[in-house]
Amino acid sequence: MDNFSLRGGLALAALLLLALSTPLCMAAGAGGADIALPGIQVKIGGDAPSGEMSSAIKILLGLTVLSLAPAILMSMTSFIRIVIVLSMLRHAIGMQETPPNTVVISLALFLTFFTMAPALQEINAKALQPYADGKMTTEAAATAAVKPLREFMVRQTREQDLALMVELSKAAHPKSIDDIGMIQLIPAFMLSELRSAFQIGFVIFLPFLLIDLIVSGALMALGMMMVPPVSIALPVKILMFVLIDGWSLVVRALLGTFA
Repeated sequence: MDNFSLRGGLALAALLLLALSTPLCMAAGAGGADIALPGIQVKIGGDAPSGEMSSAIKILLGLTVLSLAPAILMSMTSFIRIVIVLSMLRHAIGMQETPPNTVVISLALFLTFFTMAPALQEINAKALQPYADGKMTTEAAATAAVKPLREFMVRQTREQDLALMVELSKAAHPKSIDDIGMIQLIPAFMLSELRSAFQIGFVIFLPFLLIDLIVSGALMALGMMMVPPVSIALPVKILMFVLIDGWSLVVRALLGTFA
């Protein structure tokens, strides 16, 4: 994984939050208000250039972003589909706690960074680096950072889900995809990801269900009614999954759905 992938993801969350909070911060900075406490004086605005946020507000927003970054990354990236499919695979095999949740989530997180690498590269080149070098304002950097992620979400979102969210939000009918706000796009993207994940999970369940049926039928034919089918089917499913190199097949097929 490239060195900037994790940094780019966190920076993206920061820029998204800054894009929403910039108007309020500019208003506070324009007034140059001072907050006086016993022995402490906090000056908002101060010597910051016109149209730019003060360092104090940037630090405050940065600390806020640290708590919101996981939710933003999970809801606006491929993480939803990947983690659901891996969890359904675990249930299809019949092992409720193997692999552990920490392993499944960690694998899903790294696969997410892998699939989001092109978007993160574009964000790093067009928003993060210019903003860090002082060549771009906060608002311009936030707009540039949102664009690649927005394009990714639009590609993965169904028109029916977009229409549903626009209808529920009672917003004006958009003339083009650019007119759809993030408040409608994000939940529509999440609904599409849930649908895709369940479709993939259903296909994964079928071969394991077939093994369960074969084992149950064989035990009934042999008159072994008291033998739990799962005690025989589970080793068979694990053996089959290992022989066909199941993890590689699942990961290859899963990541191929984001092409």
